[in-house]
Amino acid sequence: MLINLRDTLLAALARLPGTREFHLHVLVSSPRKSASIFPFATPRPRAYLQDVLVLLSEQTTPDSPHILVAAIDASVYNIVSTSSAILYISKVDSTGQAMSPSPTYCLVKAFLAFYADPATRPLAAEHLWIHLFARAQAQYLFPNSAEYAGKHPLSDIKLCAWWKRVFSDVAGELEARAQEPSLKLKLCYILPGYSEFEATHAIKNASSSSAACPSWTYGHPYSQTELMLPCPPVASEGKKNLGHFIPSFDDDPKSRFMDEIAYTTDGEVKSPTRKRSRTSSRDDGSHSNHREGVEEKEGKNGKDERPLGELGKVTPDEFWERMSFRQECVAGAVTGFFTLGISSSTATKDASRSTISPLAPQPGQVSSQLNKRIVTTLTTNVEFSTVERAIRGTEIVEGAIRGLCEGIPPIPTTISHGPRTFPKPREFDRRTPEREISSQPSLLAPPSTPPPRLVHGKRAIPDVSPNPFPEPVTSLETYHSHIYGTICVSNPVAAAKGAPGAVTKEESTGQVTVLTARKKKKKSD
Repeated sequence: MLINLRDTLLAALARLPGTREFHLHVLVSSPRKSASIFPFATPRPRAYLQDVLVLLSEQTTPDSPHILVAAIDASVYNIVSTSSAILYISKVDSTGQAMSPSPTYCLVKAFLAFYADPATRPLAAEHLWIHLFARAQAQYLFPNSAEYAGKHPLSDIKLCAWWKRVFSDVAGELEARAQEPSLKLKLCYILPGYSEFEATHAIKNASSSSAACPSWTYGHPYSQTELMLPCPPVASEGKKNLGHFIPSFDDDPKSRFMDEIAYTTDGEVKSPTRKRSRTSSRDDGSHSNHREGVEEKEGKNGKDERPLGELGKVTPDEFWERMSFRQECVAGAVTGFFTLGISSSTATKDASRSTISPLAPQPGQVSSQLNKRIVTTLTTNVEFSTVERAIRGTEIVEGAIRGLCEGIPPIPTTISHGPRTFPKPREFDRRTPEREISSQPSLLAPPSTPPPRLVHGKRAIPDVSPNPFPEPVTSLETYHSHIYGTICVSNPVAAAKGAPGAVTKEESTGQVTVLTARKKKKKSD
């Protein structure tokens, strides 16, 4: 029996201290074919992609409105040929309008543990890799939430320490309750531009946790042999290139760097190669030698199987060394790459998962277009700069999800914006000299993955074949059984003595103790 992601997240939220009610929406798209995870591998592995969107809103009292407080945007890739899966955490954001303690940490931890644990993983994959790129920004999924005074985003190094703690807790709990000796874990992280000594001490100083953490490796996981990598190995060692090791994700600096390496040679942009024209010359010795040279460059099927650009020359170690000099990693803020690998043979023993086609839609899944429409509504049609606007935005987003499940198209909503005010720079903001000199707000768009390149007017990476299964049709039954869930939390608030936010006995009873200063007696003559 497959365990519901929504119910798993609600069970984790039920243990949070305080009295409040959570409302959760979980959108998991049906699998579809994708060729974007390893675009430069030859041959490209067949992968199946799912989009996951988790939205959490909070209600402080039964009569108060809902307010979105946290969100997760992720992608799941299933590579059947190697019995592997990749979970990429694209964005995690909060509005800063939740009660204390914030549910973001609990939500993210439960989300990662759901896919990491072979007992709850909804994929028949023996190996799972979780990838994350940590980059501190004031807002990701909630527009204008940085203008809300109650939102306090973490600084760059504190964000890396926060993610390291999340990965450590997930791996530690999984290792503690695992009853299978074949379970293997691999934790890796890199702070580009930092040595291992600098990174260890920087994160240790920024972390508030003193608990024992699992063993971490400072570096990348592409040279280890303990866990199988997701991309299938090639028969010939000469055909292996950098594209077989490093996966490509949207809005990830690794993907942009891979694209430059693939289409750049000797410092110049590589022009697309022309196809060899057919000739009617006789088959003499020179033509035979030319044909042998072509066969060395091309495979038996006539396709050019040589690695693009410098992909065949750059090793994974050199790739990560050069990543330290990329603009996104040296722009004045610390960034981090985190990877968690889990290998277990019990993940494929469940017959209900292993016998189902990886493309077949499962109960509770939605179409990828529905998921995309909700993300567009969240990031373009609403804002969260004030409590009033957050309430209105929550109503629009949650109403759109229910309406799309009922088959009712959402009503276009235009948000009237007042005079734009830009948040004051925080203490942890590190700015480049150009940004310090300019008094106007920057109009540069954030880095994004470029569109696929064209070769002779066609996509260099051809589109995959159509999905033989139709898109799932959602209904109110799907909405109430798999997408939407709510839970009331009423737990005591346990704060350590002397900790920030701890309530003393005098504060709880309303008693006030007044201290009076003793007057010093004068010495008599």
